[in-house]
This record gives sequence, C-alpha cells and structure tokens, in this order.
Amino acid sequence: MSAAALDLASPEVIAKYEAVIGLEVHVQLSTRTKIFCGCPTSFGAQPNTNVCPVCLGLPGALPVLSREAVELAIRGALALNCEIRPVSRFARKNYFYPDLPKGYQISQYDEPFAERGFVDIVVDSAPRRIGVTRVHMEDDAGKSQHEGFRDSDKYTYVDLNRSGTPLIEIVSEPDMRSSDEAFAYLTELKQNIQFVQASTCDMEKGHLRCDANVSVRPRGQQELGTKVEIKNLNSFRFLKQAIDFEIARQVGVIEGGGRIHQETRLYNSDSGETVGMRSKEQAHDYRYFPEPDLVPLRIGDAWLAEVRQAMPELPGARRNRFISQYGLRDYDAGVLTASRALAEYFEETASVAGDPRLAANWVMGDLTGLLKASGREIEDSPVAAKHLGELIGLLTKGELTGKLAKDVLARMFETGDAPGVIVEREGIRAMGDSGALEKMIDDVLAANPKQVEQYRAGKTTLIGFFVGQIMKASRGQADPAALNELLKSRLG
Repeated sequence: MSAAALDLASPEVIAKYEAVIGLEVHVQLSTRTKIFCGCPTSFGAQPNTNVCPVCLGLPGALPVLSREAVELAIRGALALNCEIRPVSRFARKNYFYPDLPKGYQISQYDEPFAERGFVDIVVDSAPRRIGVTRVHMEDDAGKSQHEGFRDSDKYTYVDLNRSGTPLIEIVSEPDMRSSDEAFAYLTELKQNIQFVQASTCDMEKGHLRCDANVSVRPRGQQELGTKVEIKNLNSFRFLKQAIDFEIARQVGVIEGGGRIHQETRLYNSDSGETVGMRSKEQAHDYRYFPEPDLVPLRIGDAWLAEVRQAMPELPGARRNRFISQYGLRDYDAGVLTASRALAEYFEETASVAGDPRLAANWVMGDLTGLLKASGREIEDSPVAAKHLGELIGLLTKGELTGKLAKDVLARMFETGDAPGVIVEREGIRAMGDSGALEKMIDDVLAANPKQVEQYRAGKTTLIGFFVGQIMKASRGQADPAALNELLKSRLG
C-alpha cells in the first residue's frame, strides 16, 4: 500500500471536516480555425501539419483575433449567466514547456471578458447555486506524447497541431462541498455549453478538461484550508474519484499531525490515488504583462444583443417547462434535455403525436433502444421526429396495436419511411372486426377446455394465457381493448 493510501482517514473522521472545492474548466470552442491564425482546428490530422508561423510563434508573426472565437466565447459565458465586460484585454502568461512554442500563452488576466456568473444544480433534491468567478479566452498549447519506460528508451514527441486552438477557461467560486456537487456542476456546465453550440465538449478529443482545487477545514471553521490543485481530469468519473481520494488524503494528513502544502497533483486512475507533480505556481510566477500585439477586445451593445437574441432556451429552463407544459416527471424531463438535439426531437414528436407523455415514452424507450443497438445518436436517427409522432397518432387512434406499432417502428428505422407508407404497403392494421375476433376467441377456447374450466372455477389469472394465444393467432393485430372485452364476455 502506498504512503498516500496509508494517510487516508476513515469516513467517521472525514465527517468532522468540510471540503471546499472549486473547478477550473477548459473548453475548446467549436471554431473552424485557430484563435489567432487561419490554421484548421480539425482533430486527428497528421502531427505538426495544422501549423503556421503564428501558432508556431516564429519571429515577426503577428496574431489576429478570430471574431468567430469571440462570438462562441460570448455564447458560452451567457450560458453560464455571466456579465460581459465591454472592454477586456489579453495578456502574456509566461512559462516554459516543450509544447508551448512561443514560450508564453496568450490569455486574459486581470481584465477577463466575462465574470460574475452562476450555475444552478440539484444534489439529493437540494438546489444549490455555484458561482462562476470569471470566463476568459486563451490559446491552447500543443501536446506532448511520451513513450518508453526505461531511461535508455524514453522518448517524448511534440505535436503542435493543437497549439493556438481557442479555449475559454471557466473558473468557479469555491462553492462546492462534495464530489457529488462537483459532478453535478460539471454536468450542468457541459450541457449549457453544448446547448448554445459553443463547443462539443468531447472529452475524448480533449475539448473539455478540468482541474479541481480541493481543501478541507474542520466543520464550522470559516477560514479556508490550504488548497491542492488536481490537474487534467479528463472524465466525470475520474473527477469524482480524485476529489474523494484527495479529501480523505488531506484529512488523514491533518489528523496525523501533518500539514497540507500547496501543490499540483495528478490523478492516477490505475491506483485510484493523486500523486504529487510540482509545487503550485502563483500568479507572479507567470510574469503576466499586457499582450503588445493585440488591441483591447471591445464588445459593443449591438453585437452583444445580437448574440443574446440567437441564444436557445437553456437546459434548466427547458426542463422546468417540460414538467409544467407537458406534465412530464422530473426524471423524464432530465433525460429529454440531456442534449439540445434530443430535446428538440422530443418536442417535434410530441407536437405531431398530440400526447406528450406517450411521446416521451417512445423517444426514451423504443427509439433510444434502436439507436443504442445501432451505435447512433439522436442526430443520426433514420426515424424523423415527425414520423415517430405520426406512428404514435396511429396507436392512439386504435389503428395499430402496441405490438404492431413496435414492428412498424423497426421497419421505419430500417427504411426511413413514414409509418403510413409502411402500413399501406404491408397491409398492417389493428383487427377491429368483432366478428373475426369472436371466431378467434371461440377457436382458442375450444382448443383449451381445461384452462376454460379452471378460469370459470376462479383462476382468473388465466385471462393472460387466452389473450396471448389470441394475439399470437392474430399476429398481433387484435385490438387489446376489444379483445379483453369480448374474451371476458365469452368466459363469463
């Protein structure tokens, strides 16, 4: 067992302390080109091919700020309820690293373009508001790739394709008190950013990365403890695990008479531990000074109003509306607003179907099952929302049974055809003719005299057996309501 693991405190001891957590989230904006040059931001290109003198930091190359990047950054900040500053400035953040070709990062320091926002979350049915201190723009560094384990065959390769891609850094207030709250905050933040299409937030491609600042203090104490930064958490699960481990580690150190030192740590997902990386830098270590090659960024009222006007309804507001307008359960509303595409698909389906709750069930159930089985997302659904609404309409009118509707949906998924086309082409109809149903009932009852006798003797659960036999004989076309009524009449 590692030394870090030995310092872990028990749950009972941890309960005497309060965690204080803040997150710094880096989001790559969905621009076509980099923030200060015209190089593409496409993922997966051959190493060091999407580069130019500007993003390589060659002498004499001058940056030119991308208007598209600024507009997406404004969208992202508005999605977090931030105030947009009319004037902000870029600065040089100086540090050396092999994948930082300029020797500095162009960022924003004391005058960010957005500040004083918030994100509302709910954890264990309790609402919480997490403050957002600031959102600032910056360019990304490149990427180092390490190979080999022994000193004699260790190699590091530098790919500068990512250098200069546009980022926003979202710095929260230290308002979170548990890993569950941090998880909920990051989830809501990600959904909001995706809804306004500022970023895909694809963590596998590095479009969303998170650092966590964690400290602990005895419950009731107002003074903050010494914080530790956990860098480069690239999944929601690892974020939660790293915070839980770090809380237990810090409490263990304090209870053992030790002191927490301000430092940067990394999370090892294999061991489930955080490990020391370096002492934590202070702002003065970066020697910030105003970027001399860029004029101040001015965001006028007209431009800001234009961006606001184009903003969609955010996930939280849409969830509340789905509950009040459509009568959906909290859980269903949450599922259906997990992405903007899914929410819009549901609303179009419900408007055509005329029954929002039934539409929600079909979108979350049968359609989602088909999408998962085929490895597709809702954006790639071969079943148009309008067509799914039409299918639900046929079901509610009694023209299709539940089983027939599922069969038609499967054909819709295969062909992309409208339900009416499939029904007409294949002659699919619910059997509403009572004469035909009566004959089937008589045939089934005649073939199962023992079960009929048992039913009439009081074993009424056998009704399900008879229904199953008749549905099988009708190939699922019997109308369940008419069938049950006629069957009970015959058996009675």
